Amino acid sequence: MEERIVELECRIALQDDVIDALDARVREQQQSIERLLAEVKTLREALRALRPSMIATAEEETPPPHY
Repeated sequence: MEERIVELECRIALQDDVIDALDARVREQQQSIERLLAEVKTLREALRALRPSMIATAEEETPPPHY
């Protein structure tokens, strides 16, 4: 009976270690996801700021050579 209890205690200790490692990994991944989302948001804002400058307005557009 004592041997069985020791085995169960060892299993629980190993499971606790695995759970702690998985928890740490999930936290790291969540931080990475949040950082990437912030970068995507920054890139979207930068792209929106550039978008109007890539298209010439009617006043800026030069007429075709046949006019």
